[in-house]
Amino acid sequence: MRRYFLKALIVTSLFLMISTTFHTALVAGKKKKKSEKIHALIVDGQSQNHPNWKEWTPVILKQLHDSALFTIDVATSPLKGESLDKFNPKFHNYDVVILLYDGDNWSERTMNNFVRYVEEGGGLIIIHAADNAFPYWKEYNMMIGLGGWGDRNETAGPYLYLDEKNELVRDIAPGPGGQHGERHAFAIDGRALEHPIMKDIPKKWLHAEDELYGMLRGPAQNLEVLATAYSSKEKGGSGRHEPILFTINYGRGRIFHTVLGHDSKALSCVGFTTTLIRGCQWVAEKEVDFPVPADFPGQDSTSVRTY
Repeated sequence: MRRYFLKALIVTSLFLMISTTFHTALVAGKKKKKSEKIHALIVDGQSQNHPNWKEWTPVILKQLHDSALFTIDVATSPLKGESLDKFNPKFHNYDVVILLYDGDNWSERTMNNFVRYVEEGGGLIIIHAADNAFPYWKEYNMMIGLGGWGDRNETAGPYLYLDEKNELVRDIAPGPGGQHGERHAFAIDGRALEHPIMKDIPKKWLHAEDELYGMLRGPAQNLEVLATAYSSKEKGGSGRHEPILFTINYGRGRIFHTVLGHDSKALSCVGFTTTLIRGCQWVAEKEVDFPVPADFPGQDSTSVRTY
């Protein structure tokens, strides 16, 4: 009986030691993962219809640097019309790829590497004119969910908007893809307030002067609308609530798509900065813990920082 008791005591002690060691390693692993910085790659170098594209990257770099959450590299393509054969960023070295590119088609090798990166779990951020890019690249259109211009029309997929009942409409009627009126400040309406990117962000806030993209079309599969904005006809818009912030899942990868950011002023809106950084955390599958800053825009007031 005594021998049985001693044997049971030894087994129990070993089990407790293994459990404690495993728990300690698990906690340490979690702490390590949380403390690791996000490795981000900004891709720029061309824009078909935004001559001010060179002012985008410095603003994004400063925002990410100031957050102290990132290590950042930049891959700048050759200029429009130059050979892109040697342009082949090492996407797989990064947690997040931030696309500020709207230019000539990449090489087939680079396109394949990019698709594989996202399919296998890479994070992707699409900003403003990047959804004008690559209109005939099927996989890219699946990744961005919705896009505009570049000969996009009903063949690209449905036009998404919210109707008067705040219900999402997938309009398959013939028509162009991509439209915006004059630049102006406009209200952003949160639609998925419990999503990690949107949690604790005010339901309505005023974005700085920008282009309000509308009539975007695309496959729109595995897409969740996080926020919309009313595109006023008085400002040359569609007269509908247009998707402004949304997420897409492609393979094992996550995508955060923001249509905001025409120029440095629009990019410098505190609302843009906050959702961008939170979007990067989410697509990188990190804890979304970037706080809503005290100078976040109000319902009737914009908030722009100087970069």
